[in-house]
Amino acid sequence: MKASEFEDKVWGLEEIRVVLRCPENHQVDDYDYKTAASQTMSLTEWLSARVLPKLKDVEAQVISGNGEQPHGRWLLRSIRASYAKG
Repeated sequence: MKASEFEDKVWGLEEIRVVLRCPENHQVDDYDYKTAASQTMSLTEWLSARVLPKLKDVEAQVISGNGEQPHGRWLLRSIRASYAKG
């Protein structure tokens, strides 16, 4: 799938904004999960387990609701909640 489609699919399922650092038409593996990751999973755990294995050599960044990059210890629930505040 295209990188831009991957970003949209992650947002639709996980409610987390991921930005891939590559051309929007660059091909990556499908984000083929059916359910969102646990609210109590850390950002680092989520990226390592779900996102980065689909991207191979592409860099990914998560952007919180205030436009900043959260550190890896943030829980997914906090990242998701940041969009409602922003």
